[in-house]
Amino acid sequence: MADMRDPKGVLHHYLQAARDDLVWKLDGLGEREARWPRTSTGNNLLGILKHCLNVEAAYFGPTFGREFPTPEELVSAEAYEKDSQADWYAEVDETKDGLIELYRRVAVFADQTIEQLPLDAPGRVSWWRPDRQDVTLQRIIVHVTCDLTRHVGQADILREQHDGAIGWHAGNTSVPDYDWSGYVVRLTDLAQRFG
Repeated sequence: MADMRDPKGVLHHYLQAARDDLVWKLDGLGEREARWPRTSTGNNLLGILKHCLNVEAAYFGPTFGREFPTPEELVSAEAYEKDSQADWYAEVDETKDGLIELYRRVAVFADQTIEQLPLDAPGRVSWWRPDRQDVTLQRIIVHVTCDLTRHVGQADILREQHDGAIGWHAGNTSVPDYDWSGYVVRLTDLAQRFG
């Protein structure tokens, strides 16, 4: 449990909560369901997870002079050159369980950066515009957490589209017991009045 009186502990707590929420959105899905493209741009639950693990490995690694111990497991620069969406889908030889396990190892790697450095530790994001490349650990934790929570929101909707599973996280959905089908009918009626 993070020390919620410590600024770094608070930031780390929210980052970890978002990680857990994302992994939870894949709970109970088979390979096909986890990979299935659910939007016109191909968004899929396993692809979101793969993207997020690559983002964390980059921001908490090279930004602070560290390299993930097994970089061959991450999407390479060459793969991105061939396909700019390379981190948004699982290849045939990648499995849901394997990518979840890799994400957990990336999180341990990122956590080491967070634990070893002070919040004002300088870093450099080489792929950002030159005038914005200089950062601190605090900025990167906030940046990655914001990015991750955005993707968890996408995963919420994709999972709801798949099987109606809704909620914030395991053990606390934060969704009231409600007549959702009646609610949708009421909202549809309201919307049609403006058609």
